[in-house]
Amino acid sequence: GGGTGTASTPGMEDFDKGGTVIGGLEESNIPEGFEFIPSSVLDEEFDFQVMSGSSNGASFDVNIKPFCMGFEDFFAGFAEGSHPSLTVSPDHGRMDRRGGEITTLNVHCNPNGQAGKFEGTLVVVLPEENEKLSYKITANSV
Repeated sequence: GGGTGTASTPGMEDFDKGGTVIGGLEESNIPEGFEFIPSSVLDEEFDFQVMSGSSNGASFDVNIKPFCMGFEDFFAGFAEGSHPSLTVSPDHGRMDRRGGEITTLNVHCNPNGQAGKFEGTLVVVLPEENEKLSYKITANSV
């Protein structure tokens, strides 16, 4: 019941105090020094508009259909030479197996008041499969 809190369920006294998450991916499982090197052929190209005066920039989603036989861990990041205003979230996770749920990555551009064309190459690496996907990203800041 919802009473005044005088009676409690054993073991649930600290339930509302937060806790420790056990298992699952850590803050970032990307190995230190890992390089996002794009494929020689791009999988897709995306262009999007962002207002240079916007305080929080703009973003869009890249949807990836699962293509492997099993669940696969992935890392996502921008290749060297990509504009620093471009970020991706999440930067790691687990992709479903073929026919399963689409993996959605959110690409964000925060131009910090600068106008222009900000380009980058988003690389999604499936290290256990030795596979990678490469996406050309162009943010037009006006």
